[in-house]
Amino acid sequence: MPGGEHFLKPGEAWGDVDHLAVQREMIRRTIREHLDKEKRLRPQGIKVLSLFFIDEVARYRHYDADGNAVKGPYARIFEEEYRRAANLPDYRTLFQEVDLLCASEEVHNGYFSIDKKGGWTDTDENTQANRDNAERAYNLIMKEKEKLLEFDTPLKFIFSHSALKEGWDNPNVFQICTLNQTVSEIKKRQEIGRGLRLPVNQQGERVFDEEVNLL
Repeated sequence: MPGGEHFLKPGEAWGDVDHLAVQREMIRRTIREHLDKEKRLRPQGIKVLSLFFIDEVARYRHYDADGNAVKGPYARIFEEEYRRAANLPDYRTLFQEVDLLCASEEVHNGYFSIDKKGGWTDTDENTQANRDNAERAYNLIMKEKEKLLEFDTPLKFIFSHSALKEGWDNPNVFQICTLNQTVSEIKKRQEIGRGLRLPVNQQGERVFDEEVNLL
């Protein structure tokens, strides 16, 4: 592939790589829009969240025969582009004394039905640690919304496939990146609606500033 940004992984074909080139640019733009807003809104006590809607769960995360989580191409691309953005002069103030290797893994996560219902939960070799990690991600994203909005919680980027069915909602979503192809106007309105909420600050107060409330 021109530029040498992507190498074939097991199970990938060149058609997937062409598709991922477009997705990479979308992920890159979302990360940088996120960081731009974070620079502006963090001093106001507002934590910025970004939401990705993906086409296939396995493109973000899948599980091997032993039930261990394996990063899919979206997760790998995200971490590469996050580290790349963090090294740009425009964003250095956001990453002072930050271990980028750890940070790039801690700032993103997702919750998918496969985590709770997939075959990995029935695998004898699966470890309690894997189950605990999935449960923590589920609780933080789906239940502990106040904790998710705290600056001390590193998670900022949420990947979702079926969050609409799960009823997920959060007021501080400022970017929505659709890595899926939606032909249904109703579904697209539902996806965009996840970012049409009045955000809250660190005191739990709604922010009514029109300069802030931009999706």
